[in-house]
Amino acid sequence: MDRVALHGLRARGHHGVLPREREEGQTFVVDVDMGVDTRAAATGDDLARTVHYGVVAEEVAAVVSGEPVDLIETLAQRIADVCLAHEAVAEVRVVVHKPDAPVTVPFDDVTITIQRSRA
Repeated sequence: MDRVALHGLRARGHHGVLPREREEGQTFVVDVDMGVDTRAAATGDDLARTVHYGVVAEEVAAVVSGEPVDLIETLAQRIADVCLAHEAVAEVRVVVHKPDAPVTVPFDDVTITIQRSRA
């Protein structure tokens, strides 16, 4: 399986369980790594036979900036669903970073990583 990936996609969202997170929002960073068989696209030099990463980027940003959820696990699942809606995508690995999470001790990042497939 070939990989088409987007790393460091940033969008502002209002996800979290705390009222402050819902009111003020924060930046989320998303990585998606999609499993795609790119042979037919490469042979025919045909964008229609692969996944358009620009479209996926816009859709992922819309999910992040869209309807708020309590958990980043839910957000990751919604992003995976958007990616798998593309016919060429057989599987996807999604990492949602929440670098401004309300944690009371010094930290670099909070992440959730999920992997989903059509099967």
